[in-house]
Amino acid sequence: MKHDLKYLADKILSAPFINEPFKHIYIEDFFSEEHFNEIISSKQIAAPPVNTAAELIDKLEELGYEIIEFPGCISDKNKYLSWLDQNKKSIPESLQTATNTACEGFGMVLRLKSLKPDILSVVNDYICGEEFNKAIAQRLNIDLSSCFTDSGIQKYLNRYEISPHPDIRKKASTFMVNINPSESSKEMDHHTHYMKFKPEYKYVQELWEDSRIERCWIPWSWCESVKTQTKNNSIVIFSPSNDTLHGVKASYDHLVTQRTQLYGNMWYDNRGMGHLLPWERLSELKKT
Repeated sequence: MKHDLKYLADKILSAPFINEPFKHIYIEDFFSEEHFNEIISSKQIAAPPVNTAAELIDKLEELGYEIIEFPGCISDKNKYLSWLDQNKKSIPESLQTATNTACEGFGMVLRLKSLKPDILSVVNDYICGEEFNKAIAQRLNIDLSSCFTDSGIQKYLNRYEISPHPDIRKKASTFMVNINPSESSKEMDHHTHYMKFKPEYKYVQELWEDSRIERCWIPWSWCESVKTQTKNNSIVIFSPSNDTLHGVKASYDHLVTQRTQLYGNMWYDNRGMGHLLPWERLSELKKT
C-alpha cells in the first residue's frame, strides 16, 4: 500500500478553528481508514496482553519503546511498579518533588524509538518532517524557523496524570492524535480533557495575562471539563495561551491495551521561562 501522507497536511490547512473551550483545530478520521487500520494493527502498536506491569514494560521495551522523561510521570521503573503495587490514592512525600502537588498520581510514558520499516516509520518521519509541521505553523501563525520540534509515537501507562494546565510560554504548539489499538478505547478512562476555569478561579487566567508570570499546573477542582478527546483517529492542535487548559488522569487496565498517541510540540528557540507562581501561591493571592 502506498503511504503518501500529504493529505494530512491538507486536512490541517483546511480545517476550521473551534473556539470552545479555547481556540483549537479538531479533525476526526484524520488518517484514511486504510492507513489507520494498518497503524493500529502494527505489532508495535497492538502489544499483546500481559499479566503484570513489569511484564508490560519489558514487552514494550522489547518492541522498541523506551521510557522517557515526561510531565506527569517518573522514569524510574522500580519506583513506578512499587507505586502501582501499593495502590495509594495520593503521591508519597518521597516522590512529590518528581511530580506535581496538583496531582494525585503519576504514570510512565514510553516512546517508540526503534521503528520497523512499515507504516509506523513512515508516519513517524512525516510528523517529524517539514511538510506536516509547516502546515501546523501556518495555521497557528507560528514562525517555524524560530522553533524546534519534538514528536513521536507514545504509550501512556496507568495512573498517568497531568492536572489542568495551559502549557508554558516556551511551547509554541501541541498536537495529539489518538491511535489506540483497542476497539473499546473510547469508553476507557485515559483521555485528554479540554477545560475552562470555574468562574471563581477566572482570576488566575487574568494573572497570566502578565507575560512575566509563567503558567502552571492547577488543581482539577478549579476547572470544568468541556470536551474530552475520546474518538480514535482524531487530532487536536492548538497554540498554548492563557486559556488552553487541558489535563489527563488515566485509570484503566494497561495490561490489556495502552493509551497510544502520535504526540508532538513546537518549542520556541529563544523564549525563556517567566516567573513561576505555583498553584498554592495563586490560591493565596485569591485570599489577599
